[in-house]
Amino acid sequence: MNSKAFACLFFAVFIFSSSAASAFNITKLLSRYPDFSTFNDFLTQTKLYEQINRRQTITVLALDNSAVGDISGKPADVLKSILSAHVVLDYYDIEKLTDLSKKSTLLTTLYQSSGTAQNQQGFLNVTKQSGEIVFGSAVKGASHNAKLVKAVAAQPYNISVLQVSSPIIAPGIDASNPNGTVHNATTPSASPAATPKKAPASSPAKSPVADTPDSSEAPAADAPADAPEADAPEADAPEADTPASSPPAPSDADADAPAPGKSSSSRVALPIGAGIVMGLLSAMVA
Repeated sequence: MNSKAFACLFFAVFIFSSSAASAFNITKLLSRYPDFSTFNDFLTQTKLYEQINRRQTITVLALDNSAVGDISGKPADVLKSILSAHVVLDYYDIEKLTDLSKKSTLLTTLYQSSGTAQNQQGFLNVTKQSGEIVFGSAVKGASHNAKLVKAVAAQPYNISVLQVSSPIIAPGIDASNPNGTVHNATTPSASPAATPKKAPASSPAKSPVADTPDSSEAPAADAPADAPEADAPEADAPEADTPASSPPAPSDADADAPAPGKSSSSRVALPIGAGIVMGLLSAMVA
């Protein structure tokens, strides 16, 4: 009887432990909400769902498909560390968060139990700001911009799934993003707008400079055209035709007008011949 009673008790404890251990399944729970399909896939890829399901009391800060851009494409180990910091080791629903007495409360996350957390990386700060509840890493200087959006699902005092507006990346947890910077949705649209404004400004500045050399080169091309005209004056031709020995003669020749060069030579010969004839005649008379 005692052995049977012990066996029944052991079986009851085993059943109770098994049922408690499988009180919830995070992947099945999130599969009911298509907006969180990517976040659910990340839990499966990193096998983080196994650690979550082993917990008795947990709160998951989930991201919908539109908010996972900053953590998509990360190495599996980095992604797992980031997601571990979205799992709080206690049960919090909206009512409990709203009733927090302190303006800022420190929460312990699953990443703290990993043994790799440093400098408060395994803790979150939850703060009330202007009527909103905001989460952020407890690391000094970290930004607090993950706002509580809504409650997604809950099994009271076992698991609570709350949606936050952006990832919580503790500084130093990701080597490629040492400051844990989360980009706003408006930032990408602002950068392209600034680029086109600079490009047109540089183009007009270059075009006037390109035109100036062209206009300055035009006169230089005209200058050589004037030079040949100066090198070949028409006045050179008469100088070539006129002998060097006859510069004073042209004025005399112009006075004698029609007579060519031959008539002038014959005119010189006539007085000489006449002198000879007159000499002979005078000799004969004598």
